[in-house]
Amino acid sequence: METLTLNVPPAVGLTDEQFYQLCLANQEWRLELTSEGELIIMSPTGGESGIRNSGLNAELVIWNRQTGLGYVFDSSTEFRLPNGAYRSPDVSWVTKQRWEALSREERRRFPPLCPDFIIELRSETDSLSKLRTKMRDYLANGMRFGWLIDPQTPLVEIYRPGTDVETINFSLEQPPTLSGEDILPGFILDLGLILNI
Repeated sequence: METLTLNVPPAVGLTDEQFYQLCLANQEWRLELTSEGELIIMSPTGGESGIRNSGLNAELVIWNRQTGLGYVFDSSTEFRLPNGAYRSPDVSWVTKQRWEALSREERRRFPPLCPDFIIELRSETDSLSKLRTKMRDYLANGMRFGWLIDPQTPLVEIYRPGTDVETINFSLEQPPTLSGEDILPGFILDLGLILNI
């Protein structure tokens, strides 16, 4: 199934509570809402994307357990961005300080913040241009560092505030190693472990 986008007219709108209840009533779907009022119904991923997503999460969780610098979230977590959009990155990380500054209620529902670090992994049903728009949206809302990984092209795009997107084209036979730089100190991701399944 392809991703579906429904336009929610401004006159109808959805409050935070209404969107939360809509997500609860439709738990079999991954829903996102853009700041422009587009309700996005995302299809489930296939097996290869699921394995890759799990691998990305595992690598970040292992690093985070060793450093204790923050919290790692999977693709089921919905964040309420400062611009009013609701987004579910494939993999995300928030610093300990920012997460612990939220109230218990804010942590329990859709956390009102943009993660510090985000990975979007392109699956077979994803549009590359829509993922790029999503990454720019994250940047505009406070993301400090992000990777868009596209095994189909294959390429990695690295997003940092205030700079042009860095693009790394590679072959699946020799995928690159990515550094967490100063946002995730000491984190190194060998894409070969993730992509060669």
